[in-house]
Amino acid sequence: MTEYDAPPLPALDDATQTIPAVPAVVDAPADGATRRRLFGARGRSERPAPAEGYAPLTDVIAQRVGAGNAAELRADDITAWFGERKVLDRVSLTMPAGEVTALIGPSGCGKSTFLRILNRMHELVPSASLSGQVLLGDEDIYGPDQRVTHARRRIGMVFQKPNPFPAMSIYENTIASLALTGLKASKGEKDFLVEDSLRKASLWDEVKDRLHQPGGGLSGGQQQRLCIARAMAIAPEVLLMDEPCSALDPTSTRRVEETIAELRGQVTIVIVTHNMQQAARVSDRCAFFLAAMNTPGVIVEHGDTEAMFNSPRDPRTSDYVHGRFG
Repeated sequence: MTEYDAPPLPALDDATQTIPAVPAVVDAPADGATRRRLFGARGRSERPAPAEGYAPLTDVIAQRVGAGNAAELRADDITAWFGERKVLDRVSLTMPAGEVTALIGPSGCGKSTFLRILNRMHELVPSASLSGQVLLGDEDIYGPDQRVTHARRRIGMVFQKPNPFPAMSIYENTIASLALTGLKASKGEKDFLVEDSLRKASLWDEVKDRLHQPGGGLSGGQQQRLCIARAMAIAPEVLLMDEPCSALDPTSTRRVEETIAELRGQVTIVIVTHNMQQAARVSDRCAFFLAAMNTPGVIVEHGDTEAMFNSPRDPRTSDYVHGRFG
């Protein structure tokens, strides 16, 4: 493989902040894996013009009102480090198109790190490195010709704590990602996407009469669904969710779970959850992560959710899903 010199990091700009595509330095650590040191930094570039692979907004709208655009996501032999500490060891997992895959396991076993690797957020940590591939369809999102912004347009993310932009209205929050991906829109197209995305997130009926009020004024559960709507506005192929209900009350949790059910088939969903009942309710497939004392996280078992809960192959899986540890 080729070794690249790291380019100088661009300065921050007070307008649009994006993460530039930074080539990785490739080396071979003692364990023999091909390791890519990822130069993480918060940088910015000019607001990008639509690059090759970026659909015009009219095509995005056509996709959204037509067939879904979910894509298969596959991790092959992912090993990850923070500095010299290995946190994941040779993790491979296929997340089928249009299905919901739940990542389960005790705290500290690498689930959230794995999720962040799936849309190139791992590289935001300056000491981070990894080996292996993440394939979206047949494209390696860490390939030298892949732009970070392109990967993140195709693979959206919803975080544990709702994070609407506080100075923006509900309307502006919903379509905020358009500017960051270089998609131009007329007023009519924006109106369409706002309503469509909020409907996808099961939020339209609750906010349609106050679209120009601050997004931060919504309840916690509504804010989380607003973040889902914001992610869906640019028609991602995959939606990653990192414990999206952990800070929510039971009623709000139920609404988010209903939203996940509505989105099944339209987008590939990967969700990290510590709630075993939630994993059983919302997912088609599960992957059980585990890390023994001072060892990196691995996948013990993965497969159909019903089988994982009712007839797991590994006794450690049975112990975890039945609450005997974790």
